[in-house]
Amino acid sequence: MFQDFDDTSDATETASRVERLRAALREAGVDGFVIPRADEHQGEYIPPSADRLRWMTGFTGSAGTALVLPGSAALFVDGRYTVQARAQIDGAVFAPESSVDTPLATYLGEHAKGLRIGVDPWLHTIAEVKALSKAMEAAGGALVPLPHNPVDRIWQSRPSAPKGRVTLQPVAYAGVEAAEKLAILRKALDVAKADAVVLTDPSSVAWVFNIRGGDVAHTPLPLSFALVPNEGRPTLFIDAGKLDAEARAYLSDLVEIEAPDQLELQLADFARDKAVMLDPALAAERLARIVAEAGGRVVEKEDPARLPRARKNPVEIEGSRRAHLRDGAAMVAFLSWLDRQPAGTITEIDAAQKLEAIRAEFGERDGMPLRDLSFDTISAAGPNAALPHYRVNRASNRTISDGEIFLIDSGAQYQDGTTDITRTVAVGVVPDEARRKFTLVLKGMIAIATARFPKGTRGVDLDPLARIALWRAGCDFAHGTGHGIGSFLAVHEGPQSISRRGMAVLEPGMILSDEPGYYREGAFGIRIENLLLTLEAAPIEGGDLPMHGFETLTFVPIDRRLVVRSLLEPGEIEWLNGYHAEVAARIGPRLDSEEDRRWLDLATRPLPL
Repeated sequence: MFQDFDDTSDATETASRVERLRAALREAGVDGFVIPRADEHQGEYIPPSADRLRWMTGFTGSAGTALVLPGSAALFVDGRYTVQARAQIDGAVFAPESSVDTPLATYLGEHAKGLRIGVDPWLHTIAEVKALSKAMEAAGGALVPLPHNPVDRIWQSRPSAPKGRVTLQPVAYAGVEAAEKLAILRKALDVAKADAVVLTDPSSVAWVFNIRGGDVAHTPLPLSFALVPNEGRPTLFIDAGKLDAEARAYLSDLVEIEAPDQLELQLADFARDKAVMLDPALAAERLARIVAEAGGRVVEKEDPARLPRARKNPVEIEGSRRAHLRDGAAMVAFLSWLDRQPAGTITEIDAAQKLEAIRAEFGERDGMPLRDLSFDTISAAGPNAALPHYRVNRASNRTISDGEIFLIDSGAQYQDGTTDITRTVAVGVVPDEARRKFTLVLKGMIAIATARFPKGTRGVDLDPLARIALWRAGCDFAHGTGHGIGSFLAVHEGPQSISRRGMAVLEPGMILSDEPGYYREGAFGIRIENLLLTLEAAPIEGGDLPMHGFETLTFVPIDRRLVVRSLLEPGEIEWLNGYHAEVAARIGPRLDSEEDRRWLDLATRPLPL
């Protein structure tokens, strides 16, 4: 199994750990300290050795920041984790705060007047440090980068750094050779008038050099840095213990290989009188300081691998299509199985384990083994589904009972593509209110799937389409509508997103999720998610401008039992019926079981207009 169900949240020692941290801060000459959920790469995916936030607070979400002051402490999370944070942390030590309503910089300005607040410059981006420094200066205090992380000094049982094996991503799946990708980076360096770029995002390193790794859960990342000059060979800073003979031979033709602890020294040596490109939103503040202290100049530009990585090439697109058909067949077999189980006989863990087993079976049959899940499966029944990022564990595990909603959000890592899908299904007869909210969510999902939009449109421009039906009913959801997806890489990939913060222009080849939702705390949760491929702009008959659109990649039935037909417009019903006809045509031939084929036939029957 790729997923375990242990509860790693533990706040029983929070109070003593905070007091020990405060003693360490006094020795360091600072009044407080910021603890982000981050490692040196500033990514969403971190190894256990970097999960200082969980160790200190007990909070296990994928995004959050803690602040420890002399007489108080706070944990900042967004709307995805409001309920989870309250349940996991020791409220007598950490006060939960909304990172949206009261960002850390705002909070510091109000609660840290005149104080010296420490940060680890390896764990904050250049942009973050600028914002926090500005807030502290306005409050008459100071932000103090520390040479050593005080949490590490009191974390006696800290796990070892990961040593996942590096594997190759052949051009048959990558689509483009590494040499061509390096040429793209060097063109960006020429435009920016920079002498080199430091790639700090392991997804970019993996994409550029056509390698994958195993250093973090569910995402094939090799934790590493790369220094790519505009002339000469790049240097890859990676633990040599991760490289077998094949990987070493391949990489030796492309790069110089150095240990990660050589990065500071070699960057300082290179940066003298040089211009070094760093992404202010991704690169650690420490790297900027190394360049400046060496007499170099930081060129603040977006990671030059990020946008070309997001624009999937034809080989990656075809791989994603194949992966989604394989994964769709596995999902149909799972939903068919789920419907045959009597209510009250299986649990959330049973469902998650069964889905993983079916995915593995379909992968083997298709000659494309399941490499991993793309994230911990969100298998949530009844009120647990109201937690958008619920992770079932043995303590929270709930029986899937009659008359309630069951939500399953899951994904797979295959070498030819990464998948992510959410389906919400009825178990027995569910309340009319849940069906009504499901239909409003479905309207938003269809609005995104059918959107046509001109060149230059950003995700923030499309986001309201997913919410308008809910807004009219006085409802909303506290997460983005869609995120980017990697190609056998991160299930959450930037810069593209459909959200209130989605400022990147949507371009052909970008893959995004379409996943509006609704969550009623203590009662039920709803989310419907497909993945979409952004298409080239095409003319519309009678129109003035060519328009982009989306191709749906996911083919799994949407539960018709939860649809209130009277709430759908005729065009929405036509879309749903057309989608289900395509699901039946594409997935039916991939099913071996007559039982599953009968289920699919029933699940995809058209709604009357």
